Amino acid sequence: MKLGIVGLPNVGKSTLFNAITKAGAEAANYPFCTIEPNVGVVTVPDPRITRLHELYHSKKTIYATIEFSDIAGLVKGASKGEGLGNKFLGHIREAEAIVHVVRCFEDENIVHVAGAIDPLADIDTINTELILSDLEILERRIQKTEKTARAEKSARAELDLLKRVNAFLEEGKSARAMRELDEEEAAYVDALGLLSRKPIIYVANVSEDDAADPDSNAFVQQVREFAASEGAECVAICAEIEQEISELGDDEKQEYLQELGIGESGLDKLVKASYSLLDLISFLTAGEDECRAWTIKEGTKAPKAAGKIHTDFERGFIRAETIGYDIFMNECGGSMATAKEKGLLRSEGKEYVVRDGDIITFLFNV
Repeated sequence: MKLGIVGLPNVGKSTLFNAITKAGAEAANYPFCTIEPNVGVVTVPDPRITRLHELYHSKKTIYATIEFSDIAGLVKGASKGEGLGNKFLGHIREAEAIVHVVRCFEDENIVHVAGAIDPLADIDTINTELILSDLEILERRIQKTEKTARAEKSARAELDLLKRVNAFLEEGKSARAMRELDEEEAAYVDALGLLSRKPIIYVANVSEDDAADPDSNAFVQQVREFAASEGAECVAICAEIEQEISELGDDEKQEYLQELGIGESGLDKLVKASYSLLDLISFLTAGEDECRAWTIKEGTKAPKAAGKIHTDFERGFIRAETIGYDIFMNECGGSMATAKEKGLLRSEGKEYVVRDGDIITFLFNV
C-alpha cells in the first residue's frame, strides 16, 4: 500500500513523515524544503502476529507494510506549475490514497503561506489544484472521445459520462464526492486516474495542548465535517508528539501516551484509517518457519487470497483450513491441536470469503 502525504507548506507534513517512518527527511520553516519525495516504509503494528510468533517461535516474522511518500508542499497554482507543482502532482498519481495534512494549530514561530490558520481554505486550495489538474485530463479525453463518438454509437455513453464528470468538477467538487454513479460507471471513472478521485485521509495536525482532546479544537471539527461530506476519513494527530515518541521504545512510548491521555499513536490511527478507507483486511499464516500478515481487499475469496502468497496456490487451490484468531486464542489456548479436537478448525472451499484475522493454511496441487 502506497500513501502520498500532501498539504500546504509548513503544515507539519515532513515532521509527521519523519515521526512515523524515521526516515530523516528535512523539515524546515520555509516552503519547498522537500523537493524530491521522501519515501519511507512502515511496519503495520499487529499484536496478533507478535503473539503468534511467541507461540510458534517462528524463524521469521513478517508484518504488513505501508509505503509513505512525503510530497513537497503544494500551493495555489500548482496545477499550472507554481512551486514546481506539476512535478509534485505527478508524484501523487503513484499513490493509492492521499494523506492530506491540515494545520489546526496556532504558532507564531511557524509561518503560514496564506497568513492565517484556516483549515477549510487550506483544503480548498489543495483540492482545487487536484481538480484543475483533472479537468485538463478530462478535456483531452473528451476531445478524443468526441471524434470516436461520431462514428461509433458505443462511444456516446462514454462521452456522456465524461461530460457529467467534467461538469461535476467544474462546480469545484472532487470526483471522490460523485456518488450518483452505478457500479460500471464508477469503475470507468476510477480507471481515469483522476487525482481528486483518489481516496483521502485528512490529518488534522493539532498542538500538544489539544492532543488528548482534539475534538475540543474548532478547526478539527471543521475538518471532520468536511471529510464526512466527501465520504473521506479524518484523524487528529499531533505531529510534534509523534516526533517525540518516535525516539522511544515500545514500552516507554505507551507509558508516555498514557501520561498525555492519548489512547493510541498517530501511526496506529493512520493505519486503521487507511485500512478502513481502502477496504483492506489482513489474514494470517503461522508456523515455525514464518508468521506473517497478508493484506487483501475485504470480500476476497479464498483462492485469490491464496494467490497473494503465490500464484501456484491460487492456480492449484484445493481448500483452506482456517480458524479466526480470537477463537484460536480464547477457545483453543493458541493450540491448533486443540482447535482440531474441538472441531473449530474449518475446511473452506473456493467460495469462502476470507475474514480479517483468519489464520489460514492453504492446500493446493499443481
